[in-house]
Parts: sequence; structure tokens; C-alpha cells
Amino acid sequence: MYAFDYQRPTSRDAAKSAAAGADARYLAGGQSLIQAMRLRLSQSERLVDLGAIADLKTIKADASGVTIGAMATHASVASNADVKRIAPAIAELAGGIGDPMVRNMGTIGGSIANADPAACYPAGVLAFNATIHTDRRTIAADDFFTGLWETALQPGELITAVTFPAAQKAAYVKYRQPASRFALIGVCVAQTAGGVRVGVTGAKGRAFRATEIENALAKSFTPGAAKAVKMPTGGINADLHGSAEYRAAMISVIASRAVAAALAR
Repeated sequence: MYAFDYQRPTSRDAAKSAAAGADARYLAGGQSLIQAMRLRLSQSERLVDLGAIADLKTIKADASGVTIGAMATHASVASNADVKRIAPAIAELAGGIGDPMVRNMGTIGGSIANADPAACYPAGVLAFNATIHTDRRTIAADDFFTGLWETALQPGELITAVTFPAAQKAAYVKYRQPASRFALIGVCVAQTAGGVRVGVTGAKGRAFRATEIENALAKSFTPGAAKAVKMPTGGINADLHGSAEYRAAMISVIASRAVAAALAR
């Protein structure tokens, strides 16, 4: 690990000040960043630890949905009564991330800022058409994930919360890689007032919406409709875990399971 300066502010303003004028990165749960730094795959002059900023950990509900603070851990999201009531699919998604250590340290803000192409939260963010709040603006879900490990965040921009609107029916199903517990294919399906949205992770260099399956489910919100869709293989990952053709086929299969889970609620 390369040498770096470490700061642990207790307010958002102090965090922004600490990150200004330096090659700085915000440290959330550290489940990805610290490991990359230990392997010397990532380097920053300064880490600004957000763990002491209490108001970034709050979870609030209102009539339109639930807003989850960026520093809320996966475990706290999974166990929160408001999340389970308003967006149970997101609670279940959070409860299936990694192992207990990861769930008790990892955070929603850190996860989506890291934009791992096989992480779970991006699929939920896209399917629910969530809104990402930062210290500068709000970012729509469709505009947030821009590429491999890349997002719309600007240098020094701090995620403060993510708002998930209520859905009529929703579920997330993951076909996991057994060693890492990341998604070989993960699909979140949400039927909302604005229509059906399907977020997919693990299949490409970034999370994306499966519009082919969305169109099929708009006509018939059934497992069979999702499974009948033949997803194109363009841009789909191929590696030792599966070919592009296999992953494309599994998107439809996992989507059909997500629809079945949503209908079973």
C-alpha cells in the first residue's frame, strides 16, 4: 500500500474541505477501496473517512418512498422497518450482499460510487428509478452509471443519500458466483406507476436496463413473458464463468424468477 494522509471529519462541510485541493478520495465502508489500495491497484494522496458523519447514516420514509443515507450499511438497510415496508426488494438485495462482515461495513453510497459491474445495488437503483443525491445536485438513475467503474460523479462530489420510490411489485434475484458472492447475473424487476423497469448487473461492463424484457413485461407481467425474451449478446461479458451466450440467456431466466418473486409478495 502506498502512503497516504488520513482524515476523519465529523460533518459534511469538514469532509468537503478535507477533500479539496488534494488527490483525495472519500472512504465509505472500505470493502473495495482498501483492498485495491493494499494491492497497489489504487492510489490517493488522502483518504477522507466518512464514518463519523452521523447524518449520512439516516434512513427516512415519506409518502413517496424511502431515502437511505449514503453511509447506511447493507446490514442496516436489510433490517430497517421502513425499507422492508416500502421497498422490500431493496432490503432483500442488501441482505444478500457478501457476507456478514461486508454487510456490516459496506455502505450503499460506497457501493454505487465504486460502480462495480457485478455489484447488486446498481441493478436496484436502475429498476426503481432511484434518485442519487449529492452535495451539489440530484442525479437520475439512468444518468449515473456511465462505464466500467465509472459514474457521473465529478471530482470531490459527495453522495449524501439515495431515494427509492415505492413500487407496486418488485424483487431482486441474483445468480451468484459462489466464491465472491458477486452476481454472475443479477436482475431487479420493479413494476411502478411509471411502468416496468428491469435493472441488470454482472452481464456487462456496467449495470444496465434490459429494455427488451421491460417491453415484454409491460404487455404481460408474468415469468413466462420474461423468460421468452431472447437477449442480444452484444456487449455481454464472456469469461471462464460463462460465455456471452450463456449470460444473455441467464438474464431472461433470472428475470423470470424475479417476476415470480415479485408476484409472490
